[in-house]
Amino acid sequence: MVRMLPFVLVVALGAQDVPARAQEQAWPREIRAGTASIIIYQPQIDSLKGNQLFGRAASSVTTESMAEPVFGAFWFQANMDVDRDAGTAELVYLNVTRVRFPNATEEHQRTFASLVEREVPKWALTVSLDRLTASVAASERERRSAEGLQHVAPRILFAREPTVLLLYDGEPVRRPVPGSPYQRVVNTPFLVAYDSSAATYFLSGGASLWYSARDPLGPWNPGATPPADLAQQVPPDTALAATSPSGPPPRILVATEPTELVVTTGAPSYQTLAGTSLLYVDNTESNWFKDSETQRDYLLLSGRWFTRQRADGPWTFVRADSLPAIFARIPPDSPRGDVRAFVAGTVEAEEALADAQIPQTAAIDRAAATLTVAYDGDPHFEAIPGTDVSYAVNTATQVLRIDERYYAVDNAVWFVAPTPAGPWAVSDSVPAAVKTIPPSSPVYNVQYVEVYQSTPQVVYVGYTPGYIGAYPYGGCMVYGTGWYYPPYYGPIYYYPRPVTYGFHVAYNPWTGWGFGMTWSNGFVSVGIGFGGGYPGYRPPYGGWYGRGGYRPVTCVNCTINVGGGRGGAGTRPSAGQRPSNSVYNRPETRDRNASRDVASRNRPQAAPAARGPNNVLADREGNVYRNQGGEWQRRQGGSWQPDRSAPTTRPTPSSRPGTGASSVQRDWQGRQRGATRDAARPAPRGGGGRRR
Repeated sequence: MVRMLPFVLVVALGAQDVPARAQEQAWPREIRAGTASIIIYQPQIDSLKGNQLFGRAASSVTTESMAEPVFGAFWFQANMDVDRDAGTAELVYLNVTRVRFPNATEEHQRTFASLVEREVPKWALTVSLDRLTASVAASERERRSAEGLQHVAPRILFAREPTVLLLYDGEPVRRPVPGSPYQRVVNTPFLVAYDSSAATYFLSGGASLWYSARDPLGPWNPGATPPADLAQQVPPDTALAATSPSGPPPRILVATEPTELVVTTGAPSYQTLAGTSLLYVDNTESNWFKDSETQRDYLLLSGRWFTRQRADGPWTFVRADSLPAIFARIPPDSPRGDVRAFVAGTVEAEEALADAQIPQTAAIDRAAATLTVAYDGDPHFEAIPGTDVSYAVNTATQVLRIDERYYAVDNAVWFVAPTPAGPWAVSDSVPAAVKTIPPSSPVYNVQYVEVYQSTPQVVYVGYTPGYIGAYPYGGCMVYGTGWYYPPYYGPIYYYPRPVTYGFHVAYNPWTGWGFGMTWSNGFVSVGIGFGGGYPGYRPPYGGWYGRGGYRPVTCVNCTINVGGGRGGAGTRPSAGQRPSNSVYNRPETRDRNASRDVASRNRPQAAPAARGPNNVLADREGNVYRNQGGEWQRRQGGSWQPDRSAPTTRPTPSSRPGTGASSVQRDWQGRQRGATRDAARPAPRGGGGRRR
């Protein structure tokens, strides 16, 4: 006979405060209630909606008088407080929505739920993003592609010698540099200055390397000597980075349209990938493959695959879920194993998709959060076709006009004002019309910034990677919308728009998306000074290009790791190398974050259960299973019985049943993978500012 859960004891203890002891973040967890012990195993995620998690957890109850524990499950809803810099998510405001134990009455279930709801929040329950990502990847979820993205191939250039792509946003545009005799070509992240007295353009490749040309489109000649006052404007730290490999200075190629440059050291050198018919070019930082069976070339650019049959092209887009099956067999530990994140159906691709669903969150102090919007002249708004939304084109801030109200997004926080000039206050909500903005608009990314809750003092906000340009498509993530957005040119200022191509965008599971500049580190500059600064080039979605190059450089102001070529893909950085992954944690935004409640910061934590491994799971109906040495067992009649319904291969979401050991097999694999990645994750960065 199945032993009945001793809820009488739980009820008797329900009114008591159950002390919790400090502990490391481990599973399973234990709640001590007098002589009773409640063991909670690692939660399984059913769905993720914004900052709300919905899931279930296997559990057991034991008392001193019981020979065997009683196993059951409970379902819950919890809000998340996500800190991507630390690589963690804290679960708060947990609500138990359902309890299932053998022979438990409704009163028993309510008592159990109340105890769990009261005790679990005391744990400061922090889950690593690696474990969370693996759990979300294992859950059944909707995987639709972002609609309206553009996938036309950019111009693709090839070079067999050290070469730098000098990219202009359209035809070169000059503006005077205040307080100097020079003009700056503003629509490029490179430092290109014009000396009218010599009718010469100068391009900085670092403090010790300069090029000159009569025309900004070239040809560019190395070895130039710029005027002394111009040379002094190169930031001194570029001198450390401007050491390109030995040999002649890199050649300069110029482009005025979306372009990607692939550089090889000499002729392409092909190497085989074990167990596949694929060859890869090993003397380039680009991800360039050839299928030896079909002789087709494949290039990975900004998370998108392009293919060609002939050496002279044309290059055409191929969805990640339409790649030849051989790509899924690329060994994860091979020299090009990092591309598996862009092959639909792989574990790496699923986890990248899952990671994109997890928001970075923050609590914004209304009193501390202020905004001033500067316009180049009077505010000028342009309508977004097919919507009731207009956006301001002559400002660096994303300002929208909706129903004669004005909304602005600044570093992933929504503000609202009665006029375009303000006064601006943190908004309690996001207008519904924002969701109608199409990817063809340069302000499309604001719809990935959310407002979750608010109080008179605090507004809880968050954003997903769409805000910084990462979107799901074809079973994988891609970078950028693929659309070209014309920039704004005013009498003084130049405002570029988000870009997709031209900066060697790559993905690293440890650091996120990265930018590179093809060669060396000295070419890219933010601006030219001359006492008081000058409006320089603004990168996509508010980030900073840095100096570019083959070697990773920390991106201090964005969620993107600045690196070259493959962006350091596959390389696990040390704690000191990891960039700040949150726009809420930038030096200029930290002060608006609400202080963490002292009581919350010092919450006690429950002790880890010393009752065996984290190998117990519940299916969607609450049936409990455990994995014992690779074999599945089901809890039946008060004991564990063999269950061989679990498949030996990983089931797909469409074929996964809702009950039986086969239904928890995927959760189990996600749990194992999450634990492995969690153990390998680099240490979190220090500091971090105030967060709630």
